[in-house]
Amino acid sequence: MPRYLTIAAAQSGPISRTASRAETVARLVEQMRDARSRGAELIVFTECALTAFFPHWWIDDEAELDSWFERDFPSPATQPLFDAAAELGIGFCLGYAEIAFEAGRKRRFNTSVLVDQTGRIVGKYRKLHLPGHEDHRPHNPFQNLEKRYFEVGNLPLGTWRTLGGIVGMCICNDRRWPETFRMLGLGGAELVLVGYNTPDHIPEHPEMDHLVDFHNRLCLQAGAYQNGCWVVGVAKAGTEEGVSQMGQTSIIAPSGEAVAMSSTLGDELVIHRCDLDLVKPYKEYIWNFARNRRPEFYGPITDQADATPPQ
Repeated sequence: MPRYLTIAAAQSGPISRTASRAETVARLVEQMRDARSRGAELIVFTECALTAFFPHWWIDDEAELDSWFERDFPSPATQPLFDAAAELGIGFCLGYAEIAFEAGRKRRFNTSVLVDQTGRIVGKYRKLHLPGHEDHRPHNPFQNLEKRYFEVGNLPLGTWRTLGGIVGMCICNDRRWPETFRMLGLGGAELVLVGYNTPDHIPEHPEMDHLVDFHNRLCLQAGAYQNGCWVVGVAKAGTEEGVSQMGQTSIIAPSGEAVAMSSTLGDELVIHRCDLDLVKPYKEYIWNFARNRRPEFYGPITDQADATPPQ
């Protein structure tokens, strides 16, 4: 019998640099209510969904930088999301910038949480693959300062049994690394949720601009197919504070096919009724890891100059 889960991928249009948390949360709650009215049981928001994407700007002042982060989650400003989830009976996944006090010091992470249909946090992940640079590059039209503002995540690429299936999370640049999807696949993921803020211009390599959309589709679809799982990719889209960001919010089937995709660069819900049992022929036959993987032969990597040629 099919295991259906109706998922809403909640693309976000631009968020003003001056928008308050309350204003942004109200937008997200409106999307949540709309999604539930259309039958969704899970809504997936994007990376750093509560604010404009501040790593695009150089920030010197510590207090100003802290203002983009959440110390508590939920907080009074974000509690309406949890209240609405419990009221409506809808789960959600949301990315945010997190301040954590660990080992006696303040740490900053790019974080995502998974919340079930009762409004309870069931999973948490911190971004591992941080893109960009740490140095100031004022000659660029915008910057990519994730390496300056965030630490590498210290939580594993985990999976959780919830919402009727096995769910994993990753964030933005994580999707470009095959080991991300493979680790989630090895954890049994039937559904992977990923939000991203991706500009359609690469200042250091403008010759690759025309490939941005293609590369996004390529990594999401390959990750889905090669690990036999559904993938939900959710974008921040449109021109935000002068930075043009791609859309292409999409829901990808375990076959690697895009079954639903956004058609705008603003707030938009992409909804699909996903049969989680469609993962079975991929996990049990084509990508049966237990029977077909040979990790004992995968490493260590050999220096090819010193390798002995086969006889």
